Amino acid sequence: MAGIYIYNRNRTDQVAEEQRKMKSSTAYADVGFSSFDDIVTAMLDAQGIVLRWSRAAAELLDRTAEEVCGNPVGHLLADSSECRAEPMVNGMPTAGRALLRHRSGAVVEVSFRIYPLENCSDFLMLAVPTRCRTDTAKWQRSRHDLELRHQASATIGRSLDVQRTAQDLADVLVPALGDLAWVNLAESVLGGDEPPKFLGGGELHLRRAAVASAAGPWPAALLQPGAPVPPFGDWPGLRALQRGETILLRDRAGIKDGLSRAFPDAFSLLVPEHAHSMVASPLFARGFLLGTVVVWRTKWAEPFTDLDAGLLADIASAASLSVDNARRYTREHRAAVALQQRLLPRATTDTPASVTSGFYLPASGGADISGDWFDVILLPSLRIAFVVGDVIGHGLPATATMGRLRTAVQTLADLELGPEELLTHLDDLVARLAAEADTAHQDTVGATCLYAVYDPIACQCALASAGHPPPILLQPDGTGSPVALSPGPPLGVGGMPFETTTIGLDPGSVLALYTDGLLDCHEHDVDAGIQQLTDRLAALIHSSRPLDAIGRTVLADVAPRPRDDIALLLASTRALPRDATASWEFPADPAVVARARNATSHQLSAWGLEEASFTVELVVSELVTNAIRYAGGPIGLRLIRDATLICEVTDPSNTQPRLRRARTTDEGGRGLFLVAQFATRWGCRYGQSGKTIWAEQPLPEVPPVG
Repeated sequence: MAGIYIYNRNRTDQVAEEQRKMKSSTAYADVGFSSFDDIVTAMLDAQGIVLRWSRAAAELLDRTAEEVCGNPVGHLLADSSECRAEPMVNGMPTAGRALLRHRSGAVVEVSFRIYPLENCSDFLMLAVPTRCRTDTAKWQRSRHDLELRHQASATIGRSLDVQRTAQDLADVLVPALGDLAWVNLAESVLGGDEPPKFLGGGELHLRRAAVASAAGPWPAALLQPGAPVPPFGDWPGLRALQRGETILLRDRAGIKDGLSRAFPDAFSLLVPEHAHSMVASPLFARGFLLGTVVVWRTKWAEPFTDLDAGLLADIASAASLSVDNARRYTREHRAAVALQQRLLPRATTDTPASVTSGFYLPASGGADISGDWFDVILLPSLRIAFVVGDVIGHGLPATATMGRLRTAVQTLADLELGPEELLTHLDDLVARLAAEADTAHQDTVGATCLYAVYDPIACQCALASAGHPPPILLQPDGTGSPVALSPGPPLGVGGMPFETTTIGLDPGSVLALYTDGLLDCHEHDVDAGIQQLTDRLAALIHSSRPLDAIGRTVLADVAPRPRDDIALLLASTRALPRDATASWEFPADPAVVARARNATSHQLSAWGLEEASFTVELVVSELVTNAIRYAGGPIGLRLIRDATLICEVTDPSNTQPRLRRARTTDEGGRGLFLVAQFATRWGCRYGQSGKTIWAEQPLPEVPPVG
């Protein structure tokens, strides 16, 4: 603070010098009164009467020297207790703070020092203004408005949910500004879309998004939350709102006159009982009218003022951006989730090999869904593949990567590769995707994956993992445990082989495949999360609930707002009846072709499928003949009966059969061509030694087996 020094009346040059020092001091510059031409100065006599009054002092308090000089300095004080005058009267130096009253009623706080001048009985007072206050009522109102604005900025916009944002706005306004408040939003805004543009009355497609009442529950007589707002009449106040203006109805008469025209048939539904004042402001953002916010006073004695209308307009303006941000997030999140779900398979499947139920739960934070997926792929010979994977990263890039990987898995599965070989090819694909990505994003391209193939004839499942959590096997008796796997590295890392694990599955067993989002609630203790999930699934399986109910219950156990996406696939295995298959083994002798045809004919007769004998025997004859001619023995023949009839011929050769069109003069080369003509589909898969060529033929009406 600037100091006051002892001066003689005649030493005006020293007074001027000290004034210049004070004006250039940090204390004076910081208070924001740099527009004063001079320092606030007053000369007092021993009784505290003002003798002189500087121009700066006159400007500070808006009082002329004539009004001040000759009056006690206490006449200027707003609170004399804060000005310690006793030491001054006794000739002692005085310093402190004082509140000086402005002509308008405002209060200016100053820091001052008073020293006696030499060789006289007068005193010199110099002061530095520190801040300006209004009178008590105005100061309290200013403080209230400031606090309400601060609360609004801190509260509104914390959520990216449109309805939650609207509710935060209503809660801020009640009871701070009124007794009742509601927020109406366009129906399209609640869904994330842009609002329609209207001018004038009619059906505006608004809904009551949020309400707040200072008295407790929302009055039953008023329009309830979630209900559609009735059509508007063409009221001038409505058009003002649509133009972005805030409207103010100060009394009951104005409310009745205006709103009875706006809502001729719904006045009591939209006007609170005992309401005597209303202020409404539009929620405008980026040129769109998202809705309106309305505040009512019923028990407050004071009606709304222009200051209240301005305050609501400011709060509504800021809240509009929060509502629009939530709307845009809702739209982006909806698009991302829709894309993710469109890329996923059907939630349930029912095949001879298994009954499956799949679930996908997106993360709650935003359009930050990731690339979790599951898949169920039907393979030849009634086998079925179960897939679950988790792509690194979030958002649409992760979803796009997931779509590419799922397509690749389906393509590789059609080649009937073993689990370890399929993951090896998938690992190469992820490495190529990473190489194609921008340098800054190459480290974020990757995934984990679990691939399992179940054979309902052998009741065996072959699994391989690329850095993915192990599946959980739930036995028919209700016991469960994680499957012991030897997981390889995540996809895209490369350098290490994948290993296949084969396990036996009793009919009625349930295999649970999942992503690590289901274990997120256990922080970094993955083992504890897997064990708890195992126990929970075992308890649900023991209760004999259907798979769909079990999956929904498991997801309901997760936090309401999961931090990561969750994919869950539950597969209940089945076994094909023994009398639905027949198999033989023959040596590599051309004479066995007739034996194979006869064995096939007898089996078809036992199944009641004599009508299919001609085409089936032809397919068997061609496949066995090719095996004898090009592969050698022993040759295995198996027939599988289900909705289709599947013929399999196994030989020890790894040579890939090729379909070609024989020319007119060729004596051979028509075998596979004939097979392809009579079969719905055919193909070849390789085992640990040799290969199996299979062909499926339709059976329009199949009698029940057994």
